[in-house]
Amino acid sequence: MTETVPSKAPGGSESRFRHELYPYRGDAQFLSGTLGFIREALEGGEAVVVAVPSDKTSLLRAELSDEPAVAFVDMTTAGPNPGRLVAAWSAWMKERGQGDRPVRGIGETAWRQARSAAHLSELRYHEWLLNRAFAHSPTWSMLCPYDAADEDQDTLRSLSRCHPLIRRDGQYATNEEYLGGNEYAFDALSAPCDPFQELSFTQGDLAAIRAKVSQCASDAGVPETKLPKLAVAVTEIATNSIRHAGGHGTLRTWTQDATFLCEFRDSGFIADPMAGRSRPDTHQIGGRGLWLAHQLCDLVEIRSTRDQGTTVRLHMDVPR
Repeated sequence: MTETVPSKAPGGSESRFRHELYPYRGDAQFLSGTLGFIREALEGGEAVVVAVPSDKTSLLRAELSDEPAVAFVDMTTAGPNPGRLVAAWSAWMKERGQGDRPVRGIGETAWRQARSAAHLSELRYHEWLLNRAFAHSPTWSMLCPYDAADEDQDTLRSLSRCHPLIRRDGQYATNEEYLGGNEYAFDALSAPCDPFQELSFTQGDLAAIRAKVSQCASDAGVPETKLPKLAVAVTEIATNSIRHAGGHGTLRTWTQDATFLCEFRDSGFIADPMAGRSRPDTHQIGGRGLWLAHQLCDLVEIRSTRDQGTTVRLHMDVPR
């Protein structure tokens, strides 16, 4: 194994989490790299969790002959929102790493199935957040295959900036393109699509907000089964604005590209980029609003700075 410079966790401390990008071209290279990663794990007595598209799962299963230390999981069970994936990986790692057994993960996102530019942006942000979420995990490493043959090269460059390590020819090394540090370079939010509805709110307006959003969402074609979920998410985010941002905020709603959007703006600041991504403790008081929004909505975008405040966008897919 090639010697590497240890990757750095956000804030500059040494990270124990080994996060590798594996650019490959075609099935043969996919198998070569992933099987090498798996065999390293098996030789070291480690467990392996594999979450890749179904066609790649079939390729690996055919080579591994039901190896008991390798578990295949269905990435789609986490739902369409990338904001749920950190918690999903935490659960899979905990299940397979009983007794502090080291675990390796192989996670390949189906990038071509991204539903929108916003969805693609959140998928990339998830890759960056993995470095923070598992920075000090002594028992986990992750390989992220990416098909460089027919995928978007801009996405490949963006992903490269999110991975401290890169795998080539069966070995990993420091990725010179990795952008460490505490700040992530977000894509700018798209402008609201005309016509949009706007409502300022404060204490006592939650019922009016729910009614407004439910009516607009229904008019936009959001399925009736999703309306109660959206009402809960809207209540949670509006409540956060009232409690933590001076008692008021602004709501906008519109429909764009088969998606209904609710945007909340306020003057507050969310300091923790992991807010809403990790499952709250059962005894935790508060801190569940963003978590619920991620669980109930098809996508959640969060932008928050001390000088410009916070914007939270809730997306609900509308059947085409």
